[in-house]
Amino acid sequence: MFHLKKNQIVCEIGGVRFGGQPGEYPTVICSSIFQKGDRVFEGKRSRGFDEKRAEEMLTSQDRLVSETGVPGMADIVANTGEEFRTYIDFVTSLSDMPFCVDAWKLKPKLEGAAYCAQKGLLDRMFYNSLTVWGEELEAEIREIQEIGVKHVLLVAYDMEDQMPSGRLKGVQRLLDTIEKAGAEFESILVDTSVMNGPAVAMCSVANKMIKEKWGFPCASAPSNGSYMWKAAREMWGFKGWSAADAALECLAATLYHDMIFAGPMAGAPRIFPAVAMADAYSATLAFAETGELPPQGTHPLNKLFPDFAAQLKDTKGEN
Repeated sequence: MFHLKKNQIVCEIGGVRFGGQPGEYPTVICSSIFQKGDRVFEGKRSRGFDEKRAEEMLTSQDRLVSETGVPGMADIVANTGEEFRTYIDFVTSLSDMPFCVDAWKLKPKLEGAAYCAQKGLLDRMFYNSLTVWGEELEAEIREIQEIGVKHVLLVAYDMEDQMPSGRLKGVQRLLDTIEKAGAEFESILVDTSVMNGPAVAMCSVANKMIKEKWGFPCASAPSNGSYMWKAAREMWGFKGWSAADAALECLAATLYHDMIFAGPMAGAPRIFPAVAMADAYSATLAFAETGELPPQGTHPLNKLFPDFAAQLKDTKGEN
């Protein structure tokens, strides 16, 4: 059964909806920018970035959102609070897309969140992320609550149980810690963590289980698997590897992912059309089971295949 029995939570961040039943809303693509190795950097990070190239990537992604109906957001990666201030100002000056603050270390991530509060951007920002391996998790939760963070991503994993059940254990531990800290957030999204391509299947199963238990919007990062599969580039070159990457993102989008972390924003021209087709496919699967079409006119099924959507609607009316 594609449809889930439990009522699903739908979150709204920066005007973009996340969650719902499979096929109900399009998959949100979160593309990273300013990550290590991003082409916007000319040599060392400290020398600054190529603003023209960064602007072109943001503009291109916004255009693809408009053309495909697939929502996009930016995963802003930084190493220091100063970098976050620069990158957040740059992205928000050029685009209205939602974004997240993403850093390996806690201090700059908190500084990035605090800067968003100062700039009045918390409605379109989510915190990436609270993790089961966070050393000062309860203190971190208390601090982001004090900052006023509204939307958070939970990264759920269990090193002792790498099956989907381990992801559920991770979610429960994080929820227990949030409750212990006395914190409440408007939106909770769950990333079921993956590091290789085939393991994205475990995320799809875990996401279904999480959605069935709690109703949370769910995600993972298929790009972790594809970008680490260096042998594919060696065997088939960029075109072969990029086909495998797009296929993996689409499989995730079809199976219980409300959002995907799709890797560098430079890949958006490849990923958005592919996920648009996956979303149209998912919505058609859902229609075959429920007789319901996506509610948004901008959903890829309605936007890109209007004649087919009209045929489905007429079929429903005849039955």
